[in-house]
Amino acid sequence: MEFKVNSKVLEKLLSKIIPAVPTRTPMPILENFLFDIKDGAMTVCATDLEIALRSSINVAADENITMVIPARLLFDIIRSLPETQIHFETQSNQKIRLTTDNGVYTISYSSHEDFPAIPVVSEEKEFVINGADLKKCIDKTSFAMSKEDMRPAMTGTLFEFTEDGLRFVTTDGHRLVKYINKTIKSKNEEQYIVPERAIFVLAKQLGEVDVKMYLSKTNISFHIGDLEFISRLIGEKYPSYNSVIPMENENMMKVKTGDLLSAIKRMMLFSSSNSKQVKFSINKNSLEVSAEDIDHGSNAKENISCEYSGEPMDIGFNTAYVNDVLSHLDDEEIIFKLHSPTKACIIESTIEKENEDLMMLLMPVRLNN
Repeated sequence: MEFKVNSKVLEKLLSKIIPAVPTRTPMPILENFLFDIKDGAMTVCATDLEIALRSSINVAADENITMVIPARLLFDIIRSLPETQIHFETQSNQKIRLTTDNGVYTISYSSHEDFPAIPVVSEEKEFVINGADLKKCIDKTSFAMSKEDMRPAMTGTLFEFTEDGLRFVTTDGHRLVKYINKTIKSKNEEQYIVPERAIFVLAKQLGEVDVKMYLSKTNISFHIGDLEFISRLIGEKYPSYNSVIPMENENMMKVKTGDLLSAIKRMMLFSSSNSKQVKFSINKNSLEVSAEDIDHGSNAKENISCEYSGEPMDIGFNTAYVNDVLSHLDDEEIIFKLHSPTKACIIESTIEKENEDLMMLLMPVRLNN
């Protein structure tokens, strides 16, 4: 079997697929690309059994063949070449020879029989979303996914299809993010949990092009141009997140996002490595943020202008969590909705947006007296 392909065309294809190749695996077969050449089309795919990536290009081949080729070796060879025509030729001893104008490279290939089948996701349930919009949904929420395996559902991102829009929800028990894209509405309310690894690989593949999403009970598939990205879903029920969102937070504090974020970054230098605590002392026109590291005998405090309606309040937060939340808010001003020093705090933009809605929730920490 023989075919020819431009090195840069092949490099572009393989660079899309390589993220699905595992770095460490007890199944050596997964460290390969699956090449399927059929009727003038070459489809390359890879999987780590959690995610799979697949894409195709046209090639002039003299016959059909399916084989597996060592992924990292082939990718490293192809991307090290200047732009040139590569002539692929299989040989009888399960070797494949790559010939260019200046060199000949021979590597082994093997049978595809042990390569796991890539799931096929039915196209019955289709949703279309702009790639940039989907990337924004992921960027705004992914930081709050849990790292604890004790509750597997919380280690992924919830995609919740509703009549109001497509909700993206993440929580680790300390903070919760709910982002609604109001352009995608569904008559049937359904929940799907996409694992963390899939979320981060997917985000890197997204651009301006529209994305088609297909869903089944066990898998989700994203078609991004000529690339198909498939992920297994987490087969658990997502926690009832609405039950932890307080309804009675009547004390409102409006503050400039940039002022508070820069102060929090400085407080992170002074908060104890154990508690990572920052104290908010809130009054009508002033927010004092303070932190203390008893072990090192250091402390800091800063005053920030704010507008606050409510009784004066002292409330503590984890500095790293406040920093994460504020870093993912683009608006110039934000509102903290508070009830008491022991109840969850809601953080939202001061501006209502037409096609999106973003809510952050932060659990307080007990202040050291």
